[in-house]
Amino acid sequence: MHLTSAPLVAWGNAWLSGHTGLDEAVDSVERIGGPGMIGTVPVPGLPFDSGVPLRTALVRLRGLGLSAFRLALPAEGDPLGLVGPAELNRAALEAREGVLLRLADRQVGLVPSADRRGSSYAGVAWTPYPANDTPPQVPGLAEAEQALRLTLVETAELLEGVDDITAFPTDVRERLARSPGPSLAPGYPPRALRVADQAVRLARIVETADPRSGRGMSAHQAGTRGEALRRLDSAVRRALVAAHAALER
Repeated sequence: MHLTSAPLVAWGNAWLSGHTGLDEAVDSVERIGGPGMIGTVPVPGLPFDSGVPLRTALVRLRGLGLSAFRLALPAEGDPLGLVGPAELNRAALEAREGVLLRLADRQVGLVPSADRRGSSYAGVAWTPYPANDTPPQVPGLAEAEQALRLTLVETAELLEGVDDITAFPTDVRERLARSPGPSLAPGYPPRALRVADQAVRLARIVETADPRSGRGMSAHQAGTRGEALRRLDSAVRRALVAAHAALER
C-alpha cells in the first residue's frame, strides 16, 4: 500500500510531540513522496495562497496552533477519517486518502495529488480544504487491532472453497514476505508499530488480487471472494488510521 498521506501524519505527529525535529520530519516525508507544496488553491485564513514548500507551510501552521495530524482513508460508502464538508470529502474519496490538521480554532483538510513538472520533477501537491470542526469518528487502536484479527479469521472462512489460485501472481508469497520498512515514525508505541506493520502487509493481499481473475469460479464464489477482500480492506484501513492516531498530543 503506497500512501502519500500516511508519512506526513506519522512524521508530523512525531515532530509535534518532540520525538524528531522539523528538518528530519520533512526530509523523511519527502524522501518517500518527493518534494511537497501546500496551498496552490487559496483557503481563507491560511498563510499560503500560491504554493508554499512543505517545510515553510508547517512552520506557519504551527503558528496557527497546529496540534495534530490525522489520517483519513475513505472508500466508497465509507468516509473513514473525514468530517466534511462535501467538497473535502469528494476530493479525499477520489484520492482515497487525506490529512486533517487540528489548528487552534479550526480544522483543515489536505488532499494529495501528483505534482509533475517536466520530465524529471516528481513531487506532491497538497490542496487545502476547509474542514468541519468536529473530531473524526475513528476506532481506537485496541479496537482496530481486534477487528483486524477477527476479520482475518472471517476472511479465511469466507474463502474456503474459493479455489481461484490464478487470482494472485506466482510471486505473491515473495511480495508478502518482503519487509515493508518502517510504517510509522519515532515515538509511536510498540503496539501501534505492530498494528501498522500487519496492516501494510495485509493490504498487499487486497492489492495483489487480480480484479480480472475469477475464471472458473461460480457467481457465488466470485461474490464471496469480493466480499472477503472488501472486509479485509476495511479492517486494514481502520487499523492504519488508528495506528497513526496513537501519537496525537
